[in-house]
Amino acid sequence: MIDGVFVKELKVIPDERGRLMEIIRCDEECFRKFGQLYMTTTYPGVVKAWHLHYNQDDYITVVSGMIKLAMFDARKDSSTYGEVNELFAGDNNPILVRIPRGVYHGWKGIGTREAIIINCPTQPYNHQQPDEQRMDPFENDIPYKWDLKHG
Repeated sequence: MIDGVFVKELKVIPDERGRLMEIIRCDEECFRKFGQLYMTTTYPGVVKAWHLHYNQDDYITVVSGMIKLAMFDARKDSSTYGEVNELFAGDNNPILVRIPRGVYHGWKGIGTREAIIINCPTQPYNHQQPDEQRMDPFENDIPYKWDLKHG
């Protein structure tokens, strides 16, 4: 696993009224700081990638649907520099993933319906000076392909 990435398995608690899934608490070891909370969606087959942050960590959870989440460690001083991780998150694998600053990340909507993703970054979004660097999802130097892997 890329240094600083943290994955927490989430527990879904269902009953006759619905379900509950606790995502993150401020008293957990993985928690660093609250910046904001937002929701984004991704349609099946759509790739939203690549970007990294310089000053914030992201805490990603998929609350509906499924995504293929990929990360690339671009931190030259990291013990895992150049490493790629791929995780599947969502209905079939409810997890929280902390993505540290300096790690490129993105995802592809998989399955047959829209994925709903919650992110709780450690910094609020600055519309005048966004804390991010973006890269084309397909034309880049990251050793990762978004294609469906058969077999």
